[in-house]
Amino acid sequence: MTLKDFYETHVNFSLRNASDYYISPGIKCKFDLIIENLKNFHILNAADLGCSGNSIFDFFDDKRYKSYLDIASLPLKRYIKSRNCYPLCGDIAHLPYRNHSFDFISALDVLEHIKEDKMVVSEINRIIKKDGIVIITVPHRKKYYTQQDKMIGHYRRYEIEDTVKLFHDFNFTLLRYFGVYGQIMRISFIQSKIPEKTEESLSLLRKKYETNKLFRKLWNHFVYVTSRLMKLDAKYQPKSKIMNMAFLFIKKSS
Repeated sequence: MTLKDFYETHVNFSLRNASDYYISPGIKCKFDLIIENLKNFHILNAADLGCSGNSIFDFFDDKRYKSYLDIASLPLKRYIKSRNCYPLCGDIAHLPYRNHSFDFISALDVLEHIKEDKMVVSEINRIIKKDGIVIITVPHRKKYYTQQDKMIGHYRRYEIEDTVKLFHDFNFTLLRYFGVYGQIMRISFIQSKIPEKTEESLSLLRKKYETNKLFRKLWNHFVYVTSRLMKLDAKYQPKSKIMNMAFLFIKKSS
């Protein structure tokens, strides 16, 4: 099975859509934290690398030009008819964009899926403009690597110092980093024990949320409360116990 086939057939990736922000406490927690940390930046030309079907760009101004790239074609279909949206199916290690094309790039939970992550950062360096902003999220702490990581295609987890150095080697300066998921996300270890059941449950949840108004109302309340708890967990846990970390970089030189 090729990497493309893996993500085309993996339900948790291929069937994601804009509603996942409202369905998943984890996605709502992550996106809210990222949006809060980007509010002071002017963004015009943006690319979401490894966007899947639930891009952070759903919360960006429609006047911005937004490029979406994913190795799987199925998740990209929802962007085709959207205003100022340009979806492309491609390889993140060989990006189909011209040099210095973007002033903002996001790669959320992507680098860990790529065997040669240095090639990805090199390509990001090539296509971003000087003073452009990059935000990434990655699974944190090598010691937390489990079967669940392997099941969803993770080659590795990251330490803070290694991540900063990886980007520094390609002329990026760290602006800040912040926790995305704390210890609550350890529930994923339980899910890894029953992967088929987890996939089935996610599919049923999406369907019920989209078709049952009463369930949607109750679930929205659950997601709101749970995502708030997750944000507090990420904020107050010591760095050594953060399970997913976000990094904000700026491109300072050629």
